[in-house]
Amino acid sequence: MAIAEKLESLHSLFTEMDRALIAYSGGIDSTLVAKIAWDCLGDRALAVTAESPSLLPEDLADAKQQAAEIGIRHHIVQTHEMDNPNYTSNPINRCYFCKSELHDTLKPLAREWDYPYVIDGVNADDLHDYRPGIQAAKERGARSPLAEVGLSKAEVREMSKFLDLPWWNKPAQPCLSSRFPYGEEITLEKLQRVGRAERYLRTLGLAEVRVRSDGNTARIELPPHRIQSFIASVNLPQLVGQFQDFGFIYVTLDLEGYVSGKLNRVLEMTKV
Repeated sequence: MAIAEKLESLHSLFTEMDRALIAYSGGIDSTLVAKIAWDCLGDRALAVTAESPSLLPEDLADAKQQAAEIGIRHHIVQTHEMDNPNYTSNPINRCYFCKSELHDTLKPLAREWDYPYVIDGVNADDLHDYRPGIQAAKERGARSPLAEVGLSKAEVREMSKFLDLPWWNKPAQPCLSSRFPYGEEITLEKLQRVGRAERYLRTLGLAEVRVRSDGNTARIELPPHRIQSFIASVNLPQLVGQFQDFGFIYVTLDLEGYVSGKLNRVLEMTKV
């Protein structure tokens, strides 16, 4: 099915809903959902962003700006996943407890404000990845229009570009808790440490970057084609000193480079 046909299917889907509340993170997927919902429903669509310690302040600012450019009404709520030891202990299904908290917050709001549907930005590719959060959303009745019409991640970007959304090529920015290996406790201090480190690297012109935290060690992941230029151009002693000021003791560079879902490799190893 061509992009135009899938866009028409999404329009039909939202028109049938009549009113919808969008779980809106500001990422490329949920922003596309918000845009289409606004085009179809206008003020009968509401984008809601959850603010928590695992969301970078810059990403929240992006979400606000993008919602304003789209025109959709935007509401901020606080979520409290950090109060749940099932989340902070960082088990392999940590995302289940994160999305449970999110949708347990959004569902009552939707009911109170008369929105029959809560919508998320899950795409068709997500259904084939390890995403325990999807189960939590489904259990609470959320719908995933992008997945329902079979829209892949690449097609999300293609459709966003087709709709002239300036952030169509925006790098993915999953929550900061995804920077920790399973089993390492997540704390507010650790989240802030990782957040500061990634913000610092962004000031060096690195839009797509991860700082993985493993105990007192920071492991920097860059796109493979950026590794050599990074080593040649960055003042490494200065960078190490900055990371140590953030609270890390050791700073390393992942020579393989950034690969989405890399931390899930340990799950495959445990199956052997």
